[in-house]
Parts: sequence; C-alpha cells; structure tokens
Amino acid sequence: MTKRSWLSDNVRCYCAATFLCFAVMKIGPACAQNEIPRTAAQLEQLVAPIALYPDALLSQVLMASTYPLEVVAAARWAQANPGVTGKALEDAVQRQSWDPSVKALTAVPQTLQMMNDKLDWTRDLGDAFLAQQADVLDAVQRLRQRADNAGNLKTTEQQRVAKTAAPAGGASPAETAPQSSDAPVNVYTIESVNPDEYYVPIYDPGVVYGAWPYPAYAPFYWYPPGLVGGVFAFATGVAVGAAIWGGIDWWRRRVDINVNRYNSFNRTNVVNRHWTHNPAHRGAVPYRDRNVAQQFGRPGQAAARETYRGTANAGRQELARQSARNRGQNGAAAKVGAAATAGTAGVAASKAAAKRAGASNAGVGQSRPTHRVEHRQVAKPRQTARPSAGNRHVAQHRGATRQQAPRRHVSAPIHRHSSRGAGAARAMARGGRRSDIRLKHDITLLGRLGNGLGFYRFVYNGEEKPYVGVMAQEVRMVMPEAVVRGRDGYLRVLYHKLGVRFQTYEQWISSGARVPLN
Repeated sequence: MTKRSWLSDNVRCYCAATFLCFAVMKIGPACAQNEIPRTAAQLEQLVAPIALYPDALLSQVLMASTYPLEVVAAARWAQANPGVTGKALEDAVQRQSWDPSVKALTAVPQTLQMMNDKLDWTRDLGDAFLAQQADVLDAVQRLRQRADNAGNLKTTEQQRVAKTAAPAGGASPAETAPQSSDAPVNVYTIESVNPDEYYVPIYDPGVVYGAWPYPAYAPFYWYPPGLVGGVFAFATGVAVGAAIWGGIDWWRRRVDINVNRYNSFNRTNVVNRHWTHNPAHRGAVPYRDRNVAQQFGRPGQAAARETYRGTANAGRQELARQSARNRGQNGAAAKVGAAATAGTAGVAASKAAAKRAGASNAGVGQSRPTHRVEHRQVAKPRQTARPSAGNRHVAQHRGATRQQAPRRHVSAPIHRHSSRGAGAARAMARGGRRSDIRLKHDITLLGRLGNGLGFYRFVYNGEEKPYVGVMAQEVRMVMPEAVVRGRDGYLRVLYHKLGVRFQTYEQWISSGARVPLN
C-alpha cells in the first residue's frame, strides 16, 4: 500500500511525524495526537459555554458532540423543519439514522444551532469528553462554583440549583472515579423546574464566571440571532417532552441515561443506564486521542459503512423512480413545446437566418450551458461589437437588442477566479467548487462515501437546479487539504482530491445513482 492511498483511505493523519502514522495504522482511521491530557485551562475553555446548562441538557450536548457530522445533518434538518414539534417531532426523527443523542437535540434547536455554528468546538469538545470524561465533568463543577461566587448561579423560575458537599469519608472507591487534584469539593446540580420544558441559559462566559483566569484560553460567546446578549438570561422555553433523557452522576463522574424517558422518546426497551459511545455514528471524523482511537477507531469506520449502506440503496431507488417520473413529464412537455414551435413561422425563419450568419451566440436553439456562452462574449468582445445582419434580426425579433450587453457581466466571477493566478485556475479546472453549506438549501442525504463523508443532493441559494456533492464544513474536519477558502469568504472543495465527481442531480441519476465509494 502506498503512502498516498493509505492517507486517502484513512482520511488524514493529524500527527506531526509521518512515521508515527504508519506505526499506528492498525488502531484507527487516523493517527492520534493527544498523549498529554488536556489541562484544566483547556477543559474549562471548552465547557465554559455550556457549564451552566441544566444537567440533563448538558449531558445530551456532551454525548452528541462525539458525532459532529450527524450534528451538522440534524441542524440542517431542524432549520428546514422549524414547525415540527411534540409527537410529530418524535415520529420524524425516528426515521433518521442519527445517534439518539443527536436526535434528542432537535427538540432544542437553539443548542443544536450553536453546535453547528461552532463545529470545530463541537469536535474538540467530543474528543475531550471521550478521552477525559471525569476531567471534563470536574471542569464543569469548578466553573459552576466560580459562577456561584460571582453571584450568577441562582435558583429561578426556570431552573433549580442545589449545592451539596462531598461526603466526609467520600464515596466508596468502587463507585467513584479517581479524584484529580482539580476535583471540586462541592457538587452543583442544575435541574429544569419542569422536566418537559427547558429554558436554555444565555450568558457571557467571560463575565459570568468572574475574571477569566486563562487569557490564552478565552471561551467563545454565542447567543441566538435576534436575541440581545447579556451577563445571564434565558431563551424562550421549549417543550421537549421525553426528548431530553440524559443525566449526570456527579459522584461517579460519568454520564448516564434515564431509561424510562429514553425508551419513551426512542421507542426502545433498553435497560442499561450507562451511556457508551457508538462508533457507528462517528462517520469519517478521526479520533484525535490515541487511546480513544484504539478503542473505537477502525470498528467505527466499518460500522459506519454498514449503517448507511441500506439507507443509501433505498434512497437511490426512490430517487431513481422520481427521476423516471420527471423524465416522463418533461418528455410530454417537450412534445407540446415542439408542436408550438413548429407553428411559429417567424421564429423558425429567425433561427435559419441566425444559422446562416453564424450567430451561435444569439442563444437560439443552443444546447450549451449559458455560462460558457457568456464567457466567450467577455473573452472576445469584438465579436459582438458589430453584430451581423442575422444577429440583429434575431435580437430585434426577441426585443432584446440592448439587453444582451449587461449579460456579459454575468461571467465576471469566472474571470475573478482566473485572476488569482495559474495555480488557482488549474485548481478550479480540477474540481474546485463553492461547497459552503451556507450557500445551499433543500439538502438531502443520499448516502455516505467510503470514508464516511455525507453525499448530498442540494440546490444553491437563488437557483433551482439540484446538484450532488459534499459539504465543505464536513470535508474540512476530515480532509482539510481538500478545502480552500475563496476571496468571498466561502469554503470551496477540491473534488479531485476526494476522488469524487461534482455533477448535477440529473447527471447522477442518469449514470446509475450510485454513491461514490472513493
């Protein structure tokens, strides 16, 4: 196996030294890098934005953060279905293939949106939680104590706060995780007043905990669009029903589940209340800690492929049936259009005149893409400066003599790409595409590539034609060398580095509707 093919199959190594990557090929899809535990400053930076969440919601965020790609998919689904709540929401998410912890957060779309907006943070939080679960929970307790000392952690109409001192002799060694020097002496619990309704706290981490002690590790401040931030406030309450089923055993320093609520929401019958990470939902995101990679790495990659294979095949069959129906409708419409065209003598005469005059740029009877025609108009402006008689005849017939000139500016972005230099032009020619998720809507997961990346049907904002491809934000987490940022600030994907062809949805259907295995 060559070095290049190994990197392609295993997504990307995050090691500084290449020889270390080959040394751990058997332990996971990517090389682990964090052998030194994260410091208290690093952990507190990660959990500061969520440390004051109610315990149950906090646990859901910690669990879901270990599946960052599914968080992206769920956030997009929640944005597209804002009115689905209650029983309808439970029914809808059960048809999705996400991990139950991710499904649960669709009931709290504000939190899901934050995790999607701060995707790098979500991934880092999940990595830390998998590698140092007890230390992460200790960091939460230290921050709650600081918030209490600063007068910013209180019982309100929305939540109940309780402070409990550790038992004099401590819990039994068999039931308690090893204590670190940073472990708190008190335990703060936060519960929603109504377990079926949650008010997500909105606060500035740089203020609510008092003076932040780690200038090099300042936490981010996020609040929902349209709301005014402050030191501490609550968002509008959301009815969650049984969706929030997580919990935290602070004395044993682990995340558990409420089996009754879990079974109610997920329609299952589990009896084990101890949460465990399921690598089948990790997708192509590598585990960045060596011990975690040894435990979950390669089994998770294989399980991910099996999880999505059946879904992808069923989806392709349905999409193929839809395409066949669409082709039938389009064929009927084409016959009607042809009959109407045949009866229009003036248009036919114009076409003949345009053909004799060589006026291929007039747009009559053209099957070539519009953007290519416009590119020639800009590259060779002298050809359109003095139109032939045939061209003038066609333009006058369509009433568009003066409307052609502004269209030359449409191809300006093509020339802006080429102005970046020969290297950028070659990159674009080899598959660089604007693939930022912010530029797309009507996104549907068709399946998974061989490396776990999602393969989607989508439509660009402001357009109607659907395409198939990947999401730049996902690719950046798995294969960052295949993602570049354009001058407009949006992310682009170099498809040739993924071994995937960018194409329209219609082309994909015509070619057999197969999800690339790359």
